[in-house]
Amino acid sequence: MSTVIPDVASIEDATFAAHVQGLLDVKTKPVGSLGVLEQLAHRLACILGSEAPVLEAPQMVVFAADHGLAARGVSAYPVDVTWQMVENFMAGGAAVSVLARQHGIALNVVDCGVARDFAAREQDPDDKLPKAGQPRLWRRKVAYGTQDCSQGPAMTEQECALAIRNGVELVKRLPGNALLLGEMGIGNTSTASLLLSRLCGVSVADVTGMGTGLDPQGVQRKIAVLQQVLGARPLLDWQLRLGEGSGAAAAWPLLPAACAILREMASFTSAGVATKAG
Repeated sequence: MSTVIPDVASIEDATFAAHVQGLLDVKTKPVGSLGVLEQLAHRLACILGSEAPVLEAPQMVVFAADHGLAARGVSAYPVDVTWQMVENFMAGGAAVSVLARQHGIALNVVDCGVARDFAAREQDPDDKLPKAGQPRLWRRKVAYGTQDCSQGPAMTEQECALAIRNGVELVKRLPGNALLLGEMGIGNTSTASLLLSRLCGVSVADVTGMGTGLDPQGVQRKIAVLQQVLGARPLLDWQLRLGEGSGAAAAWPLLPAACAILREMASFTSAGVATKAG
């Protein structure tokens, strides 16, 4: 099987970006007064290539796997918690399940190598995406967990390339291509995955931002890395540190709100409101 990592087309279009910024600047408000909400509206418009962006059929993707390092007792919970939490995701009882359900987000749980067989949950032949309130288990195994990284590389080079390729292919199949990511697992895997993707040449320009404020320790350093390397920033800083993508689910309502600002807010001209003097 080839391990060539598929390319993800860049969304950068300076002309269109300037056009969208112009639309935001003439809304009935002082320029830039909606802060990050305006920035988010601009980013989403560029991602979707539309000056009137609409977000439909939101999909939450939670990746689950057993890490070999867990055998050394670095986790506060036993390995069995992994498959138990997967079952909890599917039953709708986890925090991310509740938040996704609350916001009408369909939940996809990707089994990347959990030490328990979920054969009873067979994939549908047509591999359809789930609807909100109907969690779906995807089976995209690379191996049953990864190796103890204190004893050597967690993955071989081939396994790493395959994992990235499978991840990119999965995301490309979801409606749209805007990603809102949350921290989860041992070693802040969302941040690590994004940085690795960039280093491997995979475009991550479509990432709108991190859904959570990361963990309390080293938070400013991680945010600085994200901003410098990826151009991403946390949308929430509410001391969320649960993981399982809960921060992304909590931050979701900000995205359709930002789109609505661009689509529905009147301009000074259309509303007949006088502009700033001078």
